[in-house]
Amino acid sequence: MEGRELIRDRVHTYYWRDDLNCAVTTIKILSEYFDIDIHPQVVQSAIGLHGAGFYGAQCGLVEGGLMSIGIMGALVPRSDDEIVAACYDYAARFERHFGSLLCRELRPEGFSPDNPPHLCEDITNRAVLFTLEYIEERVALPEQGRQERG
Repeated sequence: MEGRELIRDRVHTYYWRDDLNCAVTTIKILSEYFDIDIHPQVVQSAIGLHGAGFYGAQCGLVEGGLMSIGIMGALVPRSDDEIVAACYDYAARFERHFGSLLCRELRPEGFSPDNPPHLCEDITNRAVLFTLEYIEERVALPEQGRQERG
């Protein structure tokens, strides 16, 4: 399955069927795309990373991306300094591209008890693709395992 199609399909499934947050969704999609096994504790560690548990702090899309860069970087392998530099660069690029790193600023309607579920489906599709492309460009080796391109 091609990257965009995989992302759209999995974001929708993980949000509406599994009710996962954006950080877990990001990690799971990227691990599938790059054919990386993720330990269940990694997924569990991201359970509260959707704006710091709805606090509105750093967006879970950023946090899931940063965690994925760290995981991928360790597998390639990249040095700790290279991973840290990639995370810094990723955060700067994400902020330039999307306008913020903060959930309360990126979430389409902010936070209100009246919000419908999964308001971030569109930005999640775009952010996961952004992160996938970033990892391909900056972190992964060309021969690193990937889903077949369509």
